[in-house]
Amino acid sequence: MMHAPVRRKRRLRLTAGAAALMAASAVAIALPAAQAAPQGGGAHGGGRTVDLQVLAINDLHGALEPPTGSGGRVTHEHPDGTTTELTAGGVEYLATGLRDARRGHGRSVTVAAGDLVGATPLLSGLFHDEPTIEALNQLEMDVAGVGNHEFDEGWEELVRLQEGGCHPEDGCYVEGREFGGADFPYLAANVVHEDTGRPVLPPYTVQDLGGGVRVGFIGVTLEGTAGIVTQEGIEGLEFRDEVETINRYTRELRRRGVNAVVALIHEGGYPASPAYNHDCDAGGAAGLSGPIVDIARRTDAGVDALVTGHTHQPYVCTLPDPAGRERLVTSAASNGRLFTELNMEYDRRTRDVVRASVEGTNRVVHRDQPAARDLTELIAFWNALAAPVANAPIGWISEDIRGRGAGTPEFPMGDLIADAQLAHARELDPEADLALMNPGGVRADLTYAASGAEGDGVVTYGEGFTVQPFSNTVNLLSLTGEQLLTVLREQVSGVNEEAPKILQPSAGLAYTLDLTRSGADRVVAESVTVNGEPLDPAATYRVAVNSFLAGGGDGFPTLAEGADPLVGNDDMAVLAAYLGANSSAQAPLAAPAADRITIVQ
Repeated sequence: MMHAPVRRKRRLRLTAGAAALMAASAVAIALPAAQAAPQGGGAHGGGRTVDLQVLAINDLHGALEPPTGSGGRVTHEHPDGTTTELTAGGVEYLATGLRDARRGHGRSVTVAAGDLVGATPLLSGLFHDEPTIEALNQLEMDVAGVGNHEFDEGWEELVRLQEGGCHPEDGCYVEGREFGGADFPYLAANVVHEDTGRPVLPPYTVQDLGGGVRVGFIGVTLEGTAGIVTQEGIEGLEFRDEVETINRYTRELRRRGVNAVVALIHEGGYPASPAYNHDCDAGGAAGLSGPIVDIARRTDAGVDALVTGHTHQPYVCTLPDPAGRERLVTSAASNGRLFTELNMEYDRRTRDVVRASVEGTNRVVHRDQPAARDLTELIAFWNALAAPVANAPIGWISEDIRGRGAGTPEFPMGDLIADAQLAHARELDPEADLALMNPGGVRADLTYAASGAEGDGVVTYGEGFTVQPFSNTVNLLSLTGEQLLTVLREQVSGVNEEAPKILQPSAGLAYTLDLTRSGADRVVAESVTVNGEPLDPAATYRVAVNSFLAGGGDGFPTLAEGADPLVGNDDMAVLAAYLGANSSAQAPLAAPAADRITIVQ
């Protein structure tokens, strides 16, 4: 029986721009009472103030099914300081959690801070993320800001996800079933056409919640998006400063009589603790670091809360606004493992949020709560279409092969991908010397435990796609030894100095990373060896990288200067071929030791 996408009645909202468009709780953080608005009479409901709830997610990345490995766990901190790892996530359970949280709240808005799609598992990625948009519709998403991954397939594809219609190349996936698009507005305030300066999607939306209660939401992605997405899809676009953009539209909303404003910002920070329920403010100013700290301190004091993302971290912190008043800044990790619940009072007279009333809590999406039946049915529908591709075995492993969740600069899954790419490069050119893989391109672990119908240790195409979903090609290029050293130094300098991006090396490349040093000097030049020999600055090396890195992505401009380029196969096909050639049921592949980079700290 054909499953039809569920549509809901939209709330009345005013839009602006191009298209006019059971929970375990963390520490609840409230702002100081001294910041309360002037008092003047009112019980909740019919008085001066009314209750308002905002539920927020970020960085879902199409994780419709419960994510596996480190991407499906959160850290719970106990009062004595010890921690426990909890399994979490899956939109069937996220739907239940959100619906339970809304119960009893007459004025509730569900929002997101970007990267809902892009870098998605096969179940969504195979169908250009239509399944995720349909799931978000059923989750009753009200408004979402864009993130960098919303541009993975280009801005025109993002517009299609908003407006609906079958894919321009693949068409409709089931006869008579046309994709309806997002029931919620995507916001892209700082993403504009270079020739006109107009946003590609609305910059903000105003949610009319009845009784004169109106709340504005402004959505921005990080200004550096252009450096971390494929250039072809964003040609002709400009990504403007986050703070300047938010402040501009906050003033515009104020002129329209909308004083209650929430910013959805796809940029984030790094909390002092990885625990979702850690008291972020316990360490004072040291509780949160990263780009969002400066953004928060410069963002118009008229913005009442900042919902953030991008760094995949969990936090509910207070940071001062330009007027010196504390303001909540939140993030709900990634993959639908958490959602943030914000509760606040709205003052009818000032038409603004009572800042002192704002409380925030990160809640776990537990898997022992009932699954939402409508989401279970939606997943089953798309799984049936994906099964012939997703369930095909491509290799065998003897243990978990950890990705970025390993918590170390070099990790086993990154080395495995680099080894696969070097093997493919040597089929193209026997003189290939090494391969480098960007860490952000490794999206998950390969887990040994069986899932679905597979056996323990079997790696399916769907699991491989979840690890590496971008459909880049493996490219070969020539670099001098001097250029190769520059590339290694770009990992920890330039745009990557504050948040290093450590390229995952293939076998044959080795060097020392001295974290006691600063800047480019953290890569110890005299320690670099290629195939056991010291790096020769004057020699030429053949280096394999994916097409994203070959274009200078992730802050590696020197790679774009490589000579004698040669384009190879799709990176997922390369990984599948390597697993097939180097593993079997009788001789499964073990995790690489991840010892090619010597860390000094």
